[in-house]
Amino acid sequence: MRYIHQRDEWTAFRWSMDRLAAPLAAIRHKQGMLLGKMAMLGFPVRAEAALETLTLDVVKSSAIEGEKLDMEQVRSSLAKRLGVPVAGVVPVNRHVDGIVEMVLDATRNYAKPLTAERLFGWHAALFPTGYSGMRKITVGGWRTADAGPMQVVSGAIGRESVHFEAPPAEKLEQEMRHFLQWFNTPQQIDPVIKAAIAHFWFVTIHPFEDGNGRIARAIADCALAQADNCPERFYSMSASIERDRKDYYTILERSQKGDSDITDWLNWFLGCLERAIDGADKTLARVMRKARVWQQANQCSLNDRQRVILNRLMDHFAGKLTSSKYAKLVKCSHDTALRDIRQLQEYGLLQEEGKGRSTSYILTEK
Repeated sequence: MRYIHQRDEWTAFRWSMDRLAAPLAAIRHKQGMLLGKMAMLGFPVRAEAALETLTLDVVKSSAIEGEKLDMEQVRSSLAKRLGVPVAGVVPVNRHVDGIVEMVLDATRNYAKPLTAERLFGWHAALFPTGYSGMRKITVGGWRTADAGPMQVVSGAIGRESVHFEAPPAEKLEQEMRHFLQWFNTPQQIDPVIKAAIAHFWFVTIHPFEDGNGRIARAIADCALAQADNCPERFYSMSASIERDRKDYYTILERSQKGDSDITDWLNWFLGCLERAIDGADKTLARVMRKARVWQQANQCSLNDRQRVILNRLMDHFAGKLTSSKYAKLVKCSHDTALRDIRQLQEYGLLQEEGKGRSTSYILTEK
């Protein structure tokens, strides 16, 4: 089997603009509409939308690799760095902080050159202990020959699917020098196409022992921020990829085993990006609803416990809110929880569902 990086025409990528022109035009139109819509909103709403989007992006990018991050930790870490006030801040471990720092550097500093040193910093942030699971890895440097052949796999341990094998370690310096020079040089191609190529190219090289997928998606986000000319992110490419994870690995594998025509990959990337932009409407709807709730809540005399619960209910709350769950979340007695809930009902912020033992509470629709 010859992989694309083993062909003489490797990196001389070609594609059919006849197939890509229409979806690319549709995406650029939607990007413009979304950014225009966000520009008309106040700073607090934009900041909340960016926080919501980045939280989803960080969590879903790790989920693609089979790693489950605590969403509340991710949100707290992002809020602190973005200066967005949130209730119920939770302690954050340094692994989550590292991933957040990488994503923010990629998007907020999109205009900075992409260098080996910057990538090494991202990699060190992903693996602050120097270990991937129980395995010690080279951190902040390209993988070495001692690590053996780099196979790109997905699936549970013992049931992995091998998608392709990356270039050998001795070629990485040259491969990455070429990639970084290309990325930092102004291109005569649409920036969205550049983002798709950058993702594919970096994943093919797979220069690190671990973390390549997350860094590839951060690089693509950096290129998309360049395309938008905006450091704020209002759509999550990683969330869209995670929903189509099976197709993602299928198209990557097929493209690795093909020639230098990467039209199929670019077409898939554009479709995934369009779905991500469409999903931004749902994010914005949640943020606008949250703004309406707080507009009403700020006219009421709420205690800190009640504010924490309202935030939790608006931020991916799992299951149903009961008085016992309320007491557990804010560490208060059951009687105090009931008093808080009744007051929130009187303010018109919560409404009751069910009766007796099945009683639960939801936000009043706004």
